[in-house]
Amino acid sequence: MEVDLKNVKPDVRYLNEMEKVVYDHEWFETAENFELYQMYRKIKVENGLRYDITIIPPRMFGKEFVKTKGHIHAGFYGEVYMVLEGEGFYLAQKGDENNIEDVFVVHGKEGDVIIIPAGYGHVTINPSLSETLKTANWVAENDKGNFEPFERNQGACYYYLVAADGKASWVKNPHYTSVPELRFQEPQKQVPQNLDFLKVPKA
Repeated sequence: MEVDLKNVKPDVRYLNEMEKVVYDHEWFETAENFELYQMYRKIKVENGLRYDITIIPPRMFGKEFVKTKGHIHAGFYGEVYMVLEGEGFYLAQKGDENNIEDVFVVHGKEGDVIIIPAGYGHVTINPSLSETLKTANWVAENDKGNFEPFERNQGACYYYLVAADGKASWVKNPHYTSVPELRFQEPQKQVPQNLDFLKVPKA
C-alpha cells in the first residue's frame, strides 16, 4: 500500500518517555532528550481494523539498539506487521515478570510479514546502525496498547545489546524471575487474506 505521509501529522516518541524500559541507565542519566521514532496512526481504517506506519531511525541507547516502548494489547488482540523498508527484530513474549511462558523473535526484512499472536506483548527493534526501519501494522481499530507490564519490568525479557567487542547479542532482563531461552521464527511472505482474526480478542 503506497501512502504519502507528507500531510499526515505523526505522534512522536521521545527518549524521556523510555526511562522505564531502557537497559543502559548510566547512559540515560546524562543523555539529552531527542526524538526516537514517529507513529502515523489510522492511515487507513476499514472493516474494524486500522493501518498504522511507524518510522524508527537508527540510534543507540548507549549499549542498546533503538526500540519501541513495548506494549501488550489491552483487549488481548493480535497484530500483523509488514516491513516496508529496512529490517527489524520483532520480539514477542507471553507471561508476566514471575513467569515468561514463551518468547520469540522474528527477523523481518523488506517485504516480510510478522504475526504477533493474541496475548503476547511485543517490542520492535531497529538493529541497523545506518538504515531506517519503516514498518506498518494492521490491528483492531479500537485496540489500545498497555505499556505498564514493560515499564514495571524495565523493558522486555530480552535486550538486544552491543558488547565491548562490537558484537551484538541477546541478553536476558534480570527483572524477570523466569525466562525461557529465546527462540527464532521465520517471517511470513504475505499478509493473510482474511484479517478478521485480529478483531477477535483472546478469551
